[in-house]
Order: sequence, then structure tokens, then C-alpha cells
Amino acid sequence: MGTITLLTDFGTTDPFVGIMKGVILQVNPQARIVDISHDIAPQDVLQAAHEIAYSYRYFPEGTIHLVVVDPGVGSDRSVLALRVDTQTLLAPDNGALTRIIREHPHHEMVRVTNERYFRRPVSRTFHGRDIFAPVAAHLSKGLPLAEVGEPMQPSEAVVLPIHEPRLGGDGCLVGTITAIDRFGNLITDIDADTLGRFFPDADPRSVLFSVGNRAIAGVVETYAAVAPGELLAVIGSRGCVEFSVNSGNAAVMLGARRGDRFTIRPGKSGPSAPI
Repeated sequence: MGTITLLTDFGTTDPFVGIMKGVILQVNPQARIVDISHDIAPQDVLQAAHEIAYSYRYFPEGTIHLVVVDPGVGSDRSVLALRVDTQTLLAPDNGALTRIIREHPHHEMVRVTNERYFRRPVSRTFHGRDIFAPVAAHLSKGLPLAEVGEPMQPSEAVVLPIHEPRLGGDGCLVGTITAIDRFGNLITDIDADTLGRFFPDADPRSVLFSVGNRAIAGVVETYAAVAPGELLAVIGSRGCVEFSVNSGNAAVMLGARRGDRFTIRPGKSGPSAPI
């Protein structure tokens, strides 16, 4: 049967996503197609890299993942197919697979070149329809990865710079906001293991986060642990620290954007307050 996921910046106003699904079903009428998201910000390859790295691991063996965030469509950029354990990811060679490649640097990868599996004619502006969708559909029917292109090393692929948590000059831990969800929650690159590694003697309930011009004291267990309208830090469903507002929007309250830095230091528990 085969499961194919779609992650794009196409939105749902235009017919692009539906057309890709139609092409997949022409090749494999039994395919199960799952939408991860079509609301990646236009041309935002780094956002796509974060979202696919978070999402792909929740799918069954044999799933094919399409990542079509492709500002270089029609250029000489390559199309990549990466096999990670039993799952396959198809993406333009523009850094969309950065996080997965960094986590799995020795897995099988090919540069997709076998035009036998493309839809004809190939548009210069819609490779999602003419390359990604049909190749994914053929792979979902059991086509070996080696049949769609030439072997390459993951180290040859384009990777984007991603800021890793690091210690600042004053001994504080510097993290980055990697995503903002539709509720305005600020998702970070700091997980519980990272907190423990950098601050082995600190109680997570007493660490002090500095975000913008605000301080948030301690990690709580639920949004409801603070009063409505108050800021909080919580370990979210991704396993990472998230900054949130109970019944509110942290991104708006803090004027925060993806890529903003924040700091963490051991401290005393107490209410959130201006710095």
C-alpha cells in the first residue's frame, strides 16, 4: 500500500497540494497520503528542516516523506533521497534535510536522476508535481532506492548552519527559539538532557530563563500551573523547553521570532518578572 507524507510551503489556497496527491495516486492508487503541514513559511528551508526532523519518526516503517520547500526549483540544485532505517525522505538539496543528515550521517543517499520515474514534461517551476510526487509513488510501491539515482554521501549534501546550545561568557547557557506554533508557543533547542548536562546540580524548577526583556523562573509541568495570562516554561511534546502563556500567546507578549536567542542560568524560583 505505502504511506507518503507531504511537508510543503504551498498552503491550501492554490491547487498545488491536491495536484501532487493526484499524481501520486495515478502511480499508486493504494497509497495512503498524510499531510504533515503545508504552512511552512514561503521559501523557509530552515523551518522545513526543523519540522521534518521532528515529525518523520512518528510514522510507520516504509513511509516515504516528501519535503517540497524549494526556492531553487528549476535551477541546477539536486533532488535527494535519503534512507534512514526503514524510512525514505525526498527533498531538494538545499538544506531541508540538515538535521536528519546531522543525526544520521552514514545512511544511504542517492541523487535522484533517473528520469524514467519523472512525469513528462517536467515543469521548471513545479518539481513537486513532476519529480517528487511520481518518484515517491514509485518508491512506495517497492522500487529500490538505487533505481532512482546515483549514490552519494550525506556529507556531500547541502547543510544549513544550526546554532547549538552553548555556554556564554558569563556561564549562562544560550539557546535558540527554533519554532513558533499557531498558539504562539516558543519552541526551543533545549531539552531536559541538555539542561542536565550543562547544569547537573540545578533543579529545573529553579533555573532562570531570560527571554527578550522578561525572566521566567523554573520549569512547570502544565500550562495551568500559572494563572491565565502569565508566562511559563514547560517541557513540551517535542521534549524541549517551550515558553508559553497560559491562555495567551507568548510570541506576541514577548515580541519573539524564530531564531531569537535566550539564556538560562541557575536561580531561585519565583514569579515571572521584567529583567
